[in-house]
Amino acid sequence: MTARLAQSLRFLLLMIASAPAAALAQNFDFKAPASAVDPNTPAVMRDLAERVLPVYQDADIERYLATLSALQLVAGNYLAANDTRQILADRRRAIDAGRAPGRSLLIDLYAHAKAIETGDAVPFAQAFTESFRDVVPKLGDRDAYTVTSWMHTPLSSYQDALQRSFDRQRTRPGVSQAEAIELIRSYLSFAAYRSFGSLADSLAAEDDAQRYVVEESVPIKGAGGARLYARLVRPKNAPGRLPALLEFTIFVTQDDARAAASHGYVGIVAYARGKNPPVDDAAPGNSKARSARFVPFQHDGEDARAVIQWITAQPWSDGRVGMIGGGYSGFAAWAAAKRMPAALKAIATSDAMAPGISFPSEGRVFKNSSLRWAYTNVHGVDDISRDEARWAALDQAWYKSGKAYRSLDRVAKLPDAAVGSVFRTWLTHPSYDRWWQKYVPYREQFAKLDIPVLSTAGYYSSAEVGALYYFSEHLRYKPDANHTLLIGPYDNATVLARPAGALRGYTVDNAALIDLRELRLDWFDSVFKAAGRPALLKDRINYQLMGANEWRHAPTIAAMANATLKLYLDIADKSGQPRLSSKLPADTQLIEQTVKLADRSIVTQPPTTDILSRNLPLNDALGFVSEPLKEATEISGLLSGQLDFVMNRQDLDLNVTLYELMANGDYLQLADPYEFRASYAADQASRHLLRAGERQLLKFSSEQLGSRRLQAGSRVVLVLGVNQRPDREINYGSGKNVGEETLADGKPPLRIRWYGGSYIELPVRK
Repeated sequence: MTARLAQSLRFLLLMIASAPAAALAQNFDFKAPASAVDPNTPAVMRDLAERVLPVYQDADIERYLATLSALQLVAGNYLAANDTRQILADRRRAIDAGRAPGRSLLIDLYAHAKAIETGDAVPFAQAFTESFRDVVPKLGDRDAYTVTSWMHTPLSSYQDALQRSFDRQRTRPGVSQAEAIELIRSYLSFAAYRSFGSLADSLAAEDDAQRYVVEESVPIKGAGGARLYARLVRPKNAPGRLPALLEFTIFVTQDDARAAASHGYVGIVAYARGKNPPVDDAAPGNSKARSARFVPFQHDGEDARAVIQWITAQPWSDGRVGMIGGGYSGFAAWAAAKRMPAALKAIATSDAMAPGISFPSEGRVFKNSSLRWAYTNVHGVDDISRDEARWAALDQAWYKSGKAYRSLDRVAKLPDAAVGSVFRTWLTHPSYDRWWQKYVPYREQFAKLDIPVLSTAGYYSSAEVGALYYFSEHLRYKPDANHTLLIGPYDNATVLARPAGALRGYTVDNAALIDLRELRLDWFDSVFKAAGRPALLKDRINYQLMGANEWRHAPTIAAMANATLKLYLDIADKSGQPRLSSKLPADTQLIEQTVKLADRSIVTQPPTTDILSRNLPLNDALGFVSEPLKEATEISGLLSGQLDFVMNRQDLDLNVTLYELMANGDYLQLADPYEFRASYAADQASRHLLRAGERQLLKFSSEQLGSRRLQAGSRVVLVLGVNQRPDREINYGSGKNVGEETLADGKPPLRIRWYGGSYIELPVRK
């Protein structure tokens, strides 16, 4: 940096720091490009950045520097941007020497590379490689891993985020300064990652070779002599024997073992039997032949225990093992814990799959996606498993056919009979019976688990139900269990690593944008290395209060709230529009609902997955709207309620979704929809049919957490629907096994009378 520029920037910072914190209300003309990859997009964004630069101010010095550098980079002022980034980096080092560099350092490297490219007239790839080699090898293992793992972020995530931003602005005549800055930041992320993404693998591998000993396809004998394989990553400069962190998985992964090694552990990724990783045929002892065909859930607990025993016999092992994983590998950790191997000292899971609870059904309702999952993981990844259109067409073909759900795999005409066998076996166990219970701890078995556990989950993750099951059951049978839960506005993908700033149309609070993988590793440090417990994990439950940009902490789920808000299902006026009322309606008050379960004249589509939208999905559903809230209201915990009704069937599948209807007309979904089969509402292990033609009460409690501060003036919206989705098992209410029901069982139409005794209870904090 030139001395003159540094001096002028410092003077400007002094002026900004003493200026009032008032943002300019200026608007900018802006016509969003057609797409993120449109050839005109760089010029459009450069023009916007050039117009914002002269008027941008911010009293927060760090935010000012970060935004200024983004404006300079997008405007093409690369030398100035590089100087700004250097001042920002110096300031951050002085204020917080312990801060992980992460994505901020990547932008530093990008700015420096663009400056080299401009000043020295060299190709960008050469400039970025030079910039990387000047900085990253000097970092410690943890910081280097953070930087290189950020480099592996899929470009599609940034492209999709930018495209959504463009789409939101397309119908507007202009943008505010704040909106313009967000667009520029989003574009910068996309442009930067598109520039250096192709260099990520080679540069990361080059750096790893200096830090770690990596062993591929290490053979391990599993339970009963089955052949398993593992990937090991060990720090080269380890002072002695180390604890190991094990992920037992069905997916080929290159990252988790390295992440563990960067924290001073032996990182191990072991593959389930039949899921051997890709190997070199020429390597001694390696073979692409499978040791056995993969069968979901059946062998993982015993095989994981065998891997743990193998680990403790190795010369680099100190005899302690922790298990880590998300989804299926999270299940494997619980399956191993059920068998209580002595060397297993802790587990940390993210949205751990719970067989029979969260998969292949949820709320006892089977999902078509479980057949695709079975095909992909039993048969293997191929063109069929990747063909989105084929699977969407299968949903519609089965739906229109009216055939029994047990025929879904035959309608699919899959080339592998074993897949259909696995899927049909699942369908023969619609209850949470002993067949499912054998895979993970059950009831009193949880009481024996006295190792530390960390569970992370997301309000919008399909596997949240499983994570909460493990947490709740562990605490039910062992009230003093050392089990910590962290949950926030994340979905299946973001809960595993780093949340994105935008999630399905919703802008995530900055407080929620934490590196969850690093948090889990820091937690393991507190278990194995006597390090301090991560500050965010202050209590047993740690949850992000959406809309407040805060984290909250509670000892139990019940303690997340200190009161309840009871809202009754009611009719507002003579128009018959449903509403949520704080007063108990007259007992004669009722709402009638008719669902033509056998009508296939209208082809339904799965509802949108957007968290924030302008429309309320009401297919075969009723929308109940409250009066505007007089003050901001915190809702945190589990939605529960009671349904008071009469219907002409013995069963039905319900969908309950809660929204905040904001004053601007936007609907914000507070958590994933809660889907459940009424006959299992009281007991997932035993089915209790309803009484056709009789008035009855059905109590329910959601299995999914949510937490948000609703704005004053917002309304609470409840969508109460009957499931008739083409991508779900359909319950026609005959009382037979639902998987055997056909379209003929859907006649005549389902008729329900909802009485005023129906209500929901929202857990609130006052």
